[in-house]
Amino acid sequence: MIAELGLAALWLAAALAALQMVAGFMAVRDDGSSELVRLIRPAAIAQGVLVTFSFAMLVWLFAITDLSVKLVVSNSHSMKPLIFKLSGTWGNHEGSMLLWVMVMGLAGALIAAVERRLPERTMNATLAAQGVVSLGFYAFLLLSSNPFERLPTPAPEGMGLNPLLQDIGLAFHPPTLYLGYVGLSVAFSFAVGALLTRQVTPNFARAMRPWVLGAWVMLTVGITAGSYWAYYELGWGGWWFWDPVENASLMPWLAATALLHSASVLASRDALRTWTIMLGVVAFSMSMVGTFLVRSGILTSVHAFAVDPERGSFILVLLGIFIGGALLLFALRASTISEGQRFALASREGALVFNNVMLSAILAIVLLGTLYPLLTEAFDVRVSVGPPYFNPVGAIFTVPMLAVMAVGPLLRWRRDRADRIGREVALFAALVLAALILFSLLAEMAILPLLGLALGIGLAVASLLPLRGRKLSRTPLATWGMVTAHFGIAVALIGMASESAFTEERLAAVAEGGSTTVGPWTIELQGVEPVAGPNWTAIQGRLAASYDGGEVKMLTPQSRNFWAPPQQTTESALVTRWNGQLYAVVGDRAPDGRWQLRLWWKPLVPLIWYGGLLVALGGVLALIGRVISDIRHRRLAARIAQRRADREAMA
Repeated sequence: MIAELGLAALWLAAALAALQMVAGFMAVRDDGSSELVRLIRPAAIAQGVLVTFSFAMLVWLFAITDLSVKLVVSNSHSMKPLIFKLSGTWGNHEGSMLLWVMVMGLAGALIAAVERRLPERTMNATLAAQGVVSLGFYAFLLLSSNPFERLPTPAPEGMGLNPLLQDIGLAFHPPTLYLGYVGLSVAFSFAVGALLTRQVTPNFARAMRPWVLGAWVMLTVGITAGSYWAYYELGWGGWWFWDPVENASLMPWLAATALLHSASVLASRDALRTWTIMLGVVAFSMSMVGTFLVRSGILTSVHAFAVDPERGSFILVLLGIFIGGALLLFALRASTISEGQRFALASREGALVFNNVMLSAILAIVLLGTLYPLLTEAFDVRVSVGPPYFNPVGAIFTVPMLAVMAVGPLLRWRRDRADRIGREVALFAALVLAALILFSLLAEMAILPLLGLALGIGLAVASLLPLRGRKLSRTPLATWGMVTAHFGIAVALIGMASESAFTEERLAAVAEGGSTTVGPWTIELQGVEPVAGPNWTAIQGRLAASYDGGEVKMLTPQSRNFWAPPQQTTESALVTRWNGQLYAVVGDRAPDGRWQLRLWWKPLVPLIWYGGLLVALGGVLALIGRVISDIRHRRLAARIAQRRADREAMA
């Protein structure tokens, strides 16, 4: 009965999405005179409630391990810990898509309930566009990916969740990405609504900006968390491998970063109108491309859902309808979008446009490198595109982007002189040059890590310069957010460059009681013993590690064997210090009785994830600051309107 209730709620939500779409477009066509116009907002709110109820029913089915439901049998097991039963709800294709449409439904409900800044006609067009997107995903779920499908007879036991996904990090990583993707779908709907009504105005940008900021923060958190999960869970010691599914999350983030800056300029300075609309379409396009890559079955990746190509074809059709339609609308209406306020090349807007071009170029590089192997494989030619392509080609555009990011916030809006910030530019250049000379003398390293360290140090200092001369207690939260995010980029860049330049690796065969070294660490293998968990058994090593002969730290890496489903995994062990991280993996036993140990010393590698969290924190501060500013702006406008009305009444 629980499954039937969830499915019924999903069908009703789909019907309301159709009503929202039809009523919205009729309201736009008839300028709000249609009788259905009063149903648009209630339909969006009710849709959000119903799809949330549907998802709650699926969570309940996983919590009780209902073995009469096909999805539960395929992705759960009665012996799994409760947290992994619950995360199994979205650790599969059907459940994750239901989570997607639930977040989309809640977003549409929130827009309908609280958004009052846009003209009613533009608001109706936005909700209609959101209805189109939602209806497409409802059709995908109900026609090809029913999460509530029953089995003819209940199974005796479930097959279990992929052991690599039975990790606390993966319980929270996918939902953050979905929140980001859905936020971009909302931005897409705002862009389509503004195009339909030709109302590309600062008010439109102010309405869209919180959703873009929120989506960007969630994508940042999701990518950071996913990178750290892959780093410690997969056991190969890397934090990013340019995996196609990793790229599928990076591409929307790059587009959202550009969109965020364009929307802020349009909201504050009434410029970059065409940029903002186009980036709204591109950002959602990249999330749809990522969805296709992950769910079409054309990729082999630990991150991918291995589903049949027919579902991939369905997503490809949705991609064509949504993005093709939006691009056609943009082509038809682009000439009607006014230019907005002009600005000089030497201005903050000019710096933002330059960096948007750089971000777009990096996005194109990642997209080409991700899709090229798939295109060649269609002609029976297998090629591999990895770091030797992405790192140097991407650096061509990343290096100038970072340099402009360091000095751009110091420029004035509209028009400025480059010589006015000459001292700041000289300081940044001097720091970068000094770091280049210092690190090239201290150690031999490749050019890209050397540039990364130098630019990271220069950017870290330059990112704080916008606070100079300000009274910090009165500095707007949005400015604090910008400074924090840019500083986080510098911190992450230093971590990435240090990991690449200074990592030391040791692969050794060690007998119990024996020892080996890696970097400044001495590691003794005290023993290897069998251990058992709720649904796995393991061989666990006991390692005693000391840094330069100091305090001993214990590590317990494991080689686990799961029985539902049968699979072997590697569980690394980490010791984190202020200056880096020791990474240890235990392998198989050699014929002579020694155990294989794989050890890494990775100086400053935690800065990668600390920097990512700082970037996300900067987004949160900016979001709070923008919301507070918008509330004050609306209150001020209401007071002015009330005073005007009072004067007219007295007259």
